[in-house]
Amino acid sequence: MPDNTLEFKEGDLVKIDMGCHIDGFIAQSGHTIVISSEPIKGRAADVVQCAATCFEAAARLIKPGKSLAEVSGPLNTIAEAYGCNLVEGVFSHKMRRFLMDDNKVVINKPAPDQRNDDDEVEEGEVWSIDIVVSTGEGKPKLLDDRETTVYKRAVGEQYQLKMKASRELLSEINRKAGYMQFSLRSIENEKAKYGIVECLNHNLLVAYPVMYEKQGDLVAQLKGTILMTPNGSDRITTAPLQKVESDKEVGDESIKEILATSLKNKKKKKKSGKEGTPMAD
Repeated sequence: MPDNTLEFKEGDLVKIDMGCHIDGFIAQSGHTIVISSEPIKGRAADVVQCAATCFEAAARLIKPGKSLAEVSGPLNTIAEAYGCNLVEGVFSHKMRRFLMDDNKVVINKPAPDQRNDDDEVEEGEVWSIDIVVSTGEGKPKLLDDRETTVYKRAVGEQYQLKMKASRELLSEINRKAGYMQFSLRSIENEKAKYGIVECLNHNLLVAYPVMYEKQGDLVAQLKGTILMTPNGSDRITTAPLQKVESDKEVGDESIKEILATSLKNKKKKKKSGKEGTPMAD
């Protein structure tokens, strides 16, 4: 927002979360960097490498024919290896045209009363894999809801708003963003912003609040968009990692096997009409 006076400084760990769409077809990407010209070391290295390793594992587990119930277990094993925790409340979502978060999800770290569905990933689906890892407990808290500036329109919710400002706000949101995320800084009608409270009170908007871990804990995010093809998974967004020097690594053999597999399925060999003689196409 225009009144935000935050300045980055050397050593800061910064998360960049972006998305765009063409005619409703969405791609999302998230990345974490440390503001430094030196290789990342210490706990910052652990949390960044952990997020990257979890993402690579998830990209290999969320593939056509795989069950969603098989994903979170390996991710939490990886987090333990780096002395970190996956952040609660973070999901990886199937996406549809004009909809960033379909109901088909992977709960990265299920709470005791939660479980992942046994649904299988299908060809043609598009997934946003979102990994958020903390050096702390992974249970961030909301300190001040007034810091929230990012929202989206709630799907299927209707209410006859009373305030003129609220109606003007919702009209501008519907016109500019539809069901996509938007920032309050994109709202040109300053008076309409006063309608945010009424829209939230009647569940017309979903807020993306600013969450905090305990002082001193570090949080890293990695997000990417994966297309499910007949040949496996196709990662269509990517960002290069900084050089990381972590003294931790994954020792679990089953996780190593997952990470060693290709995103693509092995191509089947064409049958031959006669031994040594390829069939004509």
